[in-house]
Amino acid sequence: MALISKKKVPFKISDHLRTYLNKYDRESPLPISYESLLRYDNGIPLYDRNGNDTLWETVFYAQADMDEVHDSLKKVYSIMKADGDLGVIDHLFIDRVDLCVYGNTQPFRVRVVNRINDNFDYFYIKNADASRIYGLELEHLLSPNRISYLVHKDTLIEEHIVGMPGDQFIKTYLKSSTLNAIRLAKEFVKFNERCFVRLLGDMHSNNFVIDITPDFEEVVYRIRSIDFDQQSYEGRKAIYLPQYYKQNNPIIQIGLKQLTPESTKQYQREERTLMANRLKVENLRIDDLLDAMKKDVISTPKNIKNLGKELAEFYEHEAFKNCKSMGEILELSLQMLLLKPDLYKDH
Repeated sequence: MALISKKKVPFKISDHLRTYLNKYDRESPLPISYESLLRYDNGIPLYDRNGNDTLWETVFYAQADMDEVHDSLKKVYSIMKADGDLGVIDHLFIDRVDLCVYGNTQPFRVRVVNRINDNFDYFYIKNADASRIYGLELEHLLSPNRISYLVHKDTLIEEHIVGMPGDQFIKTYLKSSTLNAIRLAKEFVKFNERCFVRLLGDMHSNNFVIDITPDFEEVVYRIRSIDFDQQSYEGRKAIYLPQYYKQNNPIIQIGLKQLTPESTKQYQREERTLMANRLKVENLRIDDLLDAMKKDVISTPKNIKNLGKELAEFYEHEAFKNCKSMGEILELSLQMLLLKPDLYKDH
């Protein structure tokens, strides 16, 4: 079982990372900040449709401030969705602003509703953490998923990632007659491989969603990370492997029943090949990201040393032991996609 050593502290955005964000249009002036949203008057617990406490709190602003706050939030949405075209928000209104009171970073979630057809969308406003930004950017470049986010000073704006939360999927969907167990098991193997190669930790079922897409005969599953705070921080290899989290055991058990060792290796090979192709296509941008990451402090010397030692043993590549930063370790991990593409021994 994988255990996180202790609560991770957030890291400030360095000048190196800020330069990268500006170069690739991830930095943008915003009309509201995370700090300004903290000036709410009061709040009430938010319950789901079954009456269960979601551990989110709906917050309210003073009447004198509410119009300005809601107008600014709609402008943020237009920047995210339409490059700042205010014409798209004429028929929108802010239905709710929720605060996650139990999370380490206490993000705000904004619910935007279309007045014409009651369709709604969400986005999040958070304190910017360098680890999370590296994680978001690596997800955008190396996974099948595109990620929309913006940064301004110490505020991070993220789009909502659609899908059924992993813990809810396990509780309600695994026994469904429409479940395609083989496809789910295959996707988990590929997700496990992606997290390991790009060093994304803490991927238990509360921190990913499962996107279910009907196909013409069956359904297709895509497991998507929604928490990137543990990007390249921990010092143990097992932290970066979702297969070792007890919360994921029900899905893992399906994989053990449905897949042979040979098919598991085949799916690992497929995912590593896809990641290698993305690495080649985005090599200049990934090089810029890694250059910033190698100069950044996003972990502890102890974690860097221990992870380098474990990966040197796994890959049989002593260079990992000489790494002085998490950026250097990640760079070597990605190089293994090209140097050792057929490495499929047990993790």
